[in-house]
Amino acid sequence: MWLPCGCTSKYVASSFARRILASHLHVSDRSRCNVAAFMPEAAGFEGVSGRAALRELSVSSSESFWAAVARHRLSWSIPFHTVQDCDLSRGKIKWFEGGKLNVSVNCLDRHVHTCPERVALIWERDERGSEMKYTYRELLEMTCRVGNLLRRHGVKRGDCVTIYMPTCPLAVASMLACARIGAAHNVVFAGFSADALAERIRDAQSSTVITVNQGVRGGKVIELKKTVDTAVESCPTVKQVFVAMRTDNPVTMTARDIAMEEEMLKEDVVCEPAVMNSEDVLFLLYTSGSTGKPKGLVHTQAGYLLYAALTHRYVFSYHDGDVFGCVADIGWITGHSYVVYGPLANGATTVLFESTPIYPDPGRYWDMVERLKINQFYGAPTAIRLLLKYGDQWVNKYDRSTLKTLGSVGEPINTEAWEWYHRVVGDGRCPVVDTWWQTETGGICIAPRPSDPDAEIVPGMAMRPFFGIKPVLIDTEGELLTSNNTSGALCMAQPWPGMARTIHNNHQRFIETYFQPYPGYFFTGDGAYRSEEGYYQITGRLDDVINVSGHRIGTAEIEDVVNQCPAVAESAVIGYTHSIKGQGVYAFVVLKKGIDVKEADLSRQLNSMVSEKIAKYASPDFIQFAQRLPKTRSGKIMRRVLRKVVESDLEGLGDLSTLDDPAAVQEIIQGHEKLLSKNRP
Repeated sequence: MWLPCGCTSKYVASSFARRILASHLHVSDRSRCNVAAFMPEAAGFEGVSGRAALRELSVSSSESFWAAVARHRLSWSIPFHTVQDCDLSRGKIKWFEGGKLNVSVNCLDRHVHTCPERVALIWERDERGSEMKYTYRELLEMTCRVGNLLRRHGVKRGDCVTIYMPTCPLAVASMLACARIGAAHNVVFAGFSADALAERIRDAQSSTVITVNQGVRGGKVIELKKTVDTAVESCPTVKQVFVAMRTDNPVTMTARDIAMEEEMLKEDVVCEPAVMNSEDVLFLLYTSGSTGKPKGLVHTQAGYLLYAALTHRYVFSYHDGDVFGCVADIGWITGHSYVVYGPLANGATTVLFESTPIYPDPGRYWDMVERLKINQFYGAPTAIRLLLKYGDQWVNKYDRSTLKTLGSVGEPINTEAWEWYHRVVGDGRCPVVDTWWQTETGGICIAPRPSDPDAEIVPGMAMRPFFGIKPVLIDTEGELLTSNNTSGALCMAQPWPGMARTIHNNHQRFIETYFQPYPGYFFTGDGAYRSEEGYYQITGRLDDVINVSGHRIGTAEIEDVVNQCPAVAESAVIGYTHSIKGQGVYAFVVLKKGIDVKEADLSRQLNSMVSEKIAKYASPDFIQFAQRLPKTRSGKIMRRVLRKVVESDLEGLGDLSTLDDPAAVQEIIQGHEKLLSKNRP
């Protein structure tokens, strides 16, 4: 693996950082702070006196807001002449037309000019305590070598390079190198099977793949090169595979394979950046193939980068000199936006986490926080629930005093996990930002922050729309719900720069999926509740809404109640076909370690809790206790698999190679059969 040259890191404040810092020093009263200190661009907005007014302006005068932010936060080769040209009814989205820039220059060169020895990446390798640091100068040099290497081997502007690598510095440099030379990248999560990888390579029409000999995760070696070898057998477009060395173990090289680090040494450390149009493709990212053919969502240059940078800065209250720790894999949109592009555009120090939350023990995250002095920590609710099972001692063992903000991403976080995260991990002093967004949105759309410093945060609620975001709720008849204390389909009423532009090679599917269900709006596919105060709470995917005897209930709502039981670590609720009620409620429940309780007693207790907190009709018909739930390697519960088991459609289970441990499915199947046999008359 490409190594840093070992230069001593030195922090040098950029002029932009000094301006922000100087602004903050003049704020005398935080609760009534000068809005220009909070966001320098606001100085040009007439009559905006606070953060609420700034948010209102960002929606009512969207073009003025985004134009000012884009001019201030991005470095342009040629300024844009049109802020936006969008028509949601046709799925037409264009931002900053006429503008030209290079994303890698915005993420690297401009910081190298002001603070070359600032640490850009801290690679938290699988082997605990062996972290490696890369400065902005080193990352730029690595990126330029990869860019020159790709150019020398025929990769051109507009090509798409598939990257199948673990979370590591060379993967980041490969993404940035593609951006530098004008090629798009298609990062495929390194836990996907050969078939899933091949499908994505074919759809992206990649002729070049970048991988490593082997991956290392949770102490296990993963044969990534072998997976690529199998995949490319069915990918006639692939002409070359660059192979980097994560371990010292040699692998079989074919005629199409190129030893990456060896060839990089021959390249110059200067690579001329391509001048790209704002709406040129930056990357494709495929949604998981859990529902039919995966969708290759397309994100473009300027709008995506701006939105990732702005959300990173304001949702997490990131400041110069902070260490940002997002533990997502780069194969997911969270890794793209909050490990790579958002932090690097802001000149941040960002952590690359290669391991798992419990390797070599359940203290891994918090040991890392202590060692790396992490200030913002961003992880998934499923990991928080997992760690909650192991008790407080694994957290309290480590010094977490550097933490300032805790974030949650991927699914709604249940109240018990939120409270444990806040009380134990954050010592009750760190705000928890429960963020809602999707691959399609490019960045965070709803979160408790930014808001006034003393503004309330409600556990388990995403709460407040970000700047420029205008959410609406729509009922089953397609009518806009204007009152509060109501639920409906969550849609967006106006475009924003970070949103996906199309589905690769299938714009019609893009329109049908996101714009036809509610004409004139972007349909998120999620349901939401808007409280009396106007706060938003995500109630789950609309295909995760159960209709019991005519009553609609979100599975996330039932899970939240079940997870409040002190004995429960986590749960997953699904609907199943019921001969009388239309749909019944089936709950899978994982208990905390060391819990000794009769399942029948606990089932009665859980049903009683759901009856009391929601309604009797929402009480589970079946409760299956399990040691664990089937999850992807990014930590998402595979509810699709649970549905297939409950429907006895084992033939339809599909590709299970993306699961963290496929054996969990067999345990679920056996438990389901046992539960059915007990309940048969």
